[in-house]
Amino acid sequence: MRGPAPALYGPGVRDSSLSPRFPRPPRSAAPSPLPSRRSLLALCAAAPVAAVTAGHPASAASPTAAATGTARAGTTGMTGTTASTRSAAVIGGERLARTGVQVRAAARLPAKLSARAWLLADWASGEVLASYRAHERLAPASTLKMLFADTVLKKFDRTARHTVTAAELADIPSGSSLVGIQAGITYTVEQLWQGVFLRSGNDAVHVLAHMNGGVEQTVAEMQARAEDLQALDTHVVSPDGFDHPGQISSAYDLTLFARHGLRNADFRGYCATRTADFPAGGRKTFQIQNTDRLLTGSWGLKPYDGMIGVKNGYTTNAGNTFTGAAVRGGRTLVATVMHPENGANAVYEETAALLDWGFAQGSSAQAVGTLVEPLSEGGAPAGGAPGSRAAGAGSGTGTGAAASAGDAGPSTWRLVEGAGGTAALLAGGVWALRRRRAAARAAARAGTGGRHRR
Repeated sequence: MRGPAPALYGPGVRDSSLSPRFPRPPRSAAPSPLPSRRSLLALCAAAPVAAVTAGHPASAASPTAAATGTARAGTTGMTGTTASTRSAAVIGGERLARTGVQVRAAARLPAKLSARAWLLADWASGEVLASYRAHERLAPASTLKMLFADTVLKKFDRTARHTVTAAELADIPSGSSLVGIQAGITYTVEQLWQGVFLRSGNDAVHVLAHMNGGVEQTVAEMQARAEDLQALDTHVVSPDGFDHPGQISSAYDLTLFARHGLRNADFRGYCATRTADFPAGGRKTFQIQNTDRLLTGSWGLKPYDGMIGVKNGYTTNAGNTFTGAAVRGGRTLVATVMHPENGANAVYEETAALLDWGFAQGSSAQAVGTLVEPLSEGGAPAGGAPGSRAAGAGSGTGTGAAASAGDAGPSTWRLVEGAGGTAALLAGGVWALRRRRAAARAAARAGTGGRHRR
């Protein structure tokens, strides 16, 4: 059953067809991901105690003990762990763990889909209409800012004012995309978020992160938020999506972030804003434009009919990533495309092709999986009891609309149920994971991150 389409604009946003141009530096090797929470929890599941793993993707599709995605032509050294390496229940349905294209429709999918992973879903129902390597872990680039916004956006009133300090700009990675924030200038929270969504400014992200208690605290909150959303392919190292060893996500998780974010009016308004006037000091301003080419039209692309955002990204290691949402005829679709082979426009062209296909299919494209609901909003843990939302996902039945944010639900950390022995094993696994995360952050501070991002 389809719900209403999200409104295009929130308060205080503007509409324009202008768009910036950015150079595209060459790609380089991506960092290998850290061992995941799933591998640690698998140890718990193997213990001789009465325990059930809840909330972790897995695959029954492949008997292989391990598999890694290898680089396609022109993406030297990019590595991602596929969902086929996992065992047990899969978040969103077992078909989403398979490595081939997953679709249930008579009409063929677009022919030229070169991306390493992609997913198309119905925003209202959560039905996944088609996917390819939905749970493959890849570098997310700036699309991770969707999770940052979903975590921090509600904490500050958009009219609140903040004077930026030099310390808040001191830890921005070299080579970052910037909106042009300057120490000593006072900005509204709305302007800072415009810098995040329109120009993908890492300077705006870091100022907001410091307002939130610091980068480290914000990263921890983003990780907890990802786990609450059941986006367990995601490991957060920095709040801005910049290349760091172990910073990964997946097409499935990015679509979860977009879907939940679009339920917030401010999130919708910011990601749909085409231009805004940004402070330059004194009474001076300069115009900033959204870098989403399907929203504004640029670099030879036309604005996509019905496009409402959400977020694009590029880094040297990640390549191009994009999650886009569009509404037609009262129906909203969300598509995520990660790391296509050819050119800066390919990520947009392939997203548009998937959206066109989805709108053309109407109700004939049956679901191959589902986008699960957050645990804190009543979502059932993946791999839960028969008849639960997650357990039924693989049957091709989509979930209903989301529970309201005020609904009581399971705790964020409700990952494992069972005897006390399982809890002890889990605690040991978490301790080991934290050591690995600390090592990753130390490596990032040593200058191992990638260059140039947006």
